[in-house]
Amino acid sequence: MSKLEFTINDLRRILREGAGTDEEVDLDGDILDEDFPALGYDSLALLETSARIAREYRVELDDETVTSAQTPRELVGAVNAALATTPV
Repeated sequence: MSKLEFTINDLRRILREGAGTDEEVDLDGDILDEDFPALGYDSLALLETSARIAREYRVELDDETVTSAQTPRELVGAVNAALATTPV
């Protein structure tokens, strides 16, 4: 059985469901290296995102890891690192 992978599309969906989107931001564009504040997401929105990821993917990220992620690429990487160490 292969390990579950968290993708940028998973993050886009969870961001939209949890915190919504800023009308001026195109989440469908190349956002991997955009700063979260530039995308309209503050630390509170990221903590909500983390809670949704935890429920859906059954992986826990500590608050420091989540709030220190500056870009979607960093958050996706942190989720995948946590998934890699979580038993299936």
